[in-house]
Amino acid sequence: MATDASPSAKPPAPRLNVPAAMAGSLRLDATSPAAASRSTSRLFDLPKTPSPSKVTYSDRFIPCRSSSRLQNFALLDRPSPNSKNSPAAPDTPYTRLLRAELFPDSSPNAANPTSPNTNLFRYKTDHSAPSSPFANADKLDCASSSPSAAKKAPRKVPKTPHKVLDAPSLQDDFYLNLVDWSSQNMLAVGLGTCVYLWSASSSKVTKLCDLGPRDSVCAVHWTREGSYLAIGTSLGDVQIWDSSRCKRIRNMGGHQTRAGVLAWNSTILSSGSRDKNILQHDIRVPTDYISKFAGHRSEVCGLKWSHDDRELASGGNDNQLLVWNQRSQQPVLRLTKHTAAVKAIAWSPHQHSLVASGGGTADRCIKFWNTANGNMLNSIDTGSQVCNLAWCKNVNELVSTHGYSQNQIMVWKYPSMSKVATLTGHTLRVLYLATSPDGQTIVTGAGDETLRFWNIFPSMKTQAPAHDSGMYSFSRSHIR
Repeated sequence: MATDASPSAKPPAPRLNVPAAMAGSLRLDATSPAAASRSTSRLFDLPKTPSPSKVTYSDRFIPCRSSSRLQNFALLDRPSPNSKNSPAAPDTPYTRLLRAELFPDSSPNAANPTSPNTNLFRYKTDHSAPSSPFANADKLDCASSSPSAAKKAPRKVPKTPHKVLDAPSLQDDFYLNLVDWSSQNMLAVGLGTCVYLWSASSSKVTKLCDLGPRDSVCAVHWTREGSYLAIGTSLGDVQIWDSSRCKRIRNMGGHQTRAGVLAWNSTILSSGSRDKNILQHDIRVPTDYISKFAGHRSEVCGLKWSHDDRELASGGNDNQLLVWNQRSQQPVLRLTKHTAAVKAIAWSPHQHSLVASGGGTADRCIKFWNTANGNMLNSIDTGSQVCNLAWCKNVNELVSTHGYSQNQIMVWKYPSMSKVATLTGHTLRVLYLATSPDGQTIVTGAGDETLRFWNIFPSMKTQAPAHDSGMYSFSRSHIR
């Protein structure tokens, strides 16, 4: 009699083709459909538990390469550990490139990777840098800061002048000061015995005066309002001219020889001469001068009033920088660190009692002084004769012009004194310098009888390089 099952009969094979070990762990019971049904019902009867909330960072999974079997893709140089006789990876340019990017440490070219970008295909976090408790705070600060707080790219300064004027008879004399730019955008230039005015807004040229064959122009300087021009002559006179009417309104004597440098202080005009003296002229009184400063032992060639009109800095061919005030006939400071004539002088518009001075060919240095205590703050060897200095009112930078032997123009960032730009173009010493009223443009003059206009400083509002707005045209013209 046949039975449904016998002890010697083998159990039927499972319907799923899986390994025996996996089938045992899954408790597959294929003896009866009812058992399979009961197992399935138990699977769906399990209580549901809410999964913990988690943030999804990506829509794809990137595995860790350390546990992947990349030897299957023939990218490793060594054979697979499971196969002793497996061949090495094919040595093709593509394989070498991919191997260098995926395995920078194990590749034979790791020290010299083929690709310049070492972060290519890099998904893991770099833990090579030492951890810092402030690292996250720094990242938060950078993320919350405005774009303007990020480090700005170095400012680009045009290397060529945007305007060139021919200036015939512009003297190649270190001790003269023949160029000045007024607050009303008018440029005054002394050429031989004449003074010419050039309008920066209209490019119109006006002949202001002619001193005659027995005299010549040694210095020009505008009042701060820009209406009147002071002229120093080779005969030692100081003249005041009304530029709007081209009329002389005052002639003041007192110097024995040429007056080569001038400086205004409200209604007081200071003049320095080869006779070693500095005269104070008050245009409100009829006398030629009201006081005399005698402290230099040689020609006075540099003269600048501070922005608050309290101190006067003077430089001479005796290598001295002297500081005066209105209440004393003797200098309050006598600074003697320069080893050549001091013509270049500039007061900082950003810091009280800070003045810069430049020395001649045997010195070549720009020195910074605190006039409150007489200390020298810094000294920079420029490598060339320093002819002029001017501070920018928009940013804390200054420009210097030079003579022997580079004849260059340098823009410096203060107080680091890092070079912003070096400009060349003049073929002789850059003896003359003036700044435009907006503080963005400078004009330089040299014995090569040219005046060159350079856009070197940013504007006050945008802090960006000034662009040609049509005020000038890139052309070469004559000032007379």
